[in-house]
Amino acid sequence: MRPGKKRREAAVAPSRRPTNRKPESRLETRANSDAVAGRNSVVEALRAKIPAKELLIAERAEIDERMTEALRLAKNQDLGIKEVPRGQLDGVTGTTNHQGIALIIKPFQYKDFEAVLLSATKPGLLIGLDGVTDPHNLGAIVRSAAAFGAHGVIIPERRNAAMTGSAWKSSAGAAARLPISQVTNMVRSIEDAKKAGFFVVGLDAEGQESLPGFSLATESVYLIVGSEGKGLSRLVKEKCDLILSIPMQSDVESLNASVATAIVMYWIAEKRAK
Repeated sequence: MRPGKKRREAAVAPSRRPTNRKPESRLETRANSDAVAGRNSVVEALRAKIPAKELLIAERAEIDERMTEALRLAKNQDLGIKEVPRGQLDGVTGTTNHQGIALIIKPFQYKDFEAVLLSATKPGLLIGLDGVTDPHNLGAIVRSAAAFGAHGVIIPERRNAAMTGSAWKSSAGAAARLPISQVTNMVRSIEDAKKAGFFVVGLDAEGQESLPGFSLATESVYLIVGSEGKGLSRLVKEKCDLILSIPMQSDVESLNASVATAIVMYWIAEKRAK
C-alpha cells in the first residue's frame, strides 16, 4: 500500500506545486498561442523579435550554446522564463522533438478589414489569400507585400494558414509593419472591396489575361491568390473582375504561390512608378 501511495503522490506532485499558475498557462497556451519549438528555431525567432509571451525550458534540459543564447535573448527582451516538466512541453508543442525548449508566441493581432480597406491610399493594393495553407508561403507573401507597397494582406479564417510563429519568421519582421486582416468570408471581402472602388483580380494559371497585358495596374487592385494545387475556389473566381496569368515555359506546371504573388506585385509597382 505504501509504495503505491508514494507513486500516486509523485505522479500528482508536479501539478500540485504550481496550482496557481502553470495549469492555467498550459491551457492558455494551447488555446490561444503558437509555440516555436527546437533550439535553432527558438534562437532564430528571438533574433527576429517575434512578439512572444514566455520561454519554456524543460526540467533538467542540457544547457548548450544555443540554449544559452536563447536564454540571453529572452532576458534581453524581458520575457518570462519558466522551467516546466518535459511532459508539459510535449503537450504545449504537440511533439516530443522540441529539444527541451519552446517559445510561446503572442496571439497575432489582426486588423479590422474595413479599417484596412479605408486606409488604403489610392491607388490601393490589397492581397487576398484563398486556400494558401503553408505558413511559410503566407509569411513570404507578407514580406513581399510590404516590400512592394501593398496596403494589407487579407486571409480567411478557414482553410488557410494563419499568422503563426512560422509565418512570423518567414515574414522577416514585415508582419509587424503591414496590416493583416482575417475575415470570415472572402467573397464578402471581395464585394466590400468592389464597393470601395477596387478591381478584384484573381491570379490563376488559366487566366484570360496575361501579365504583360495587364491594364489595371494603376487602378486600385485587390489581388486574390489561390493555393498551388487547387487554385482559386469557384465562388471566389466567379466574383473576380479579371483572372490574370503569368506567362511561363510550357514545361513548367506552376509557380510557388509566394513567388507568383511577388512577380505580380513587382509588375504593379513598376507600372505605378512610371
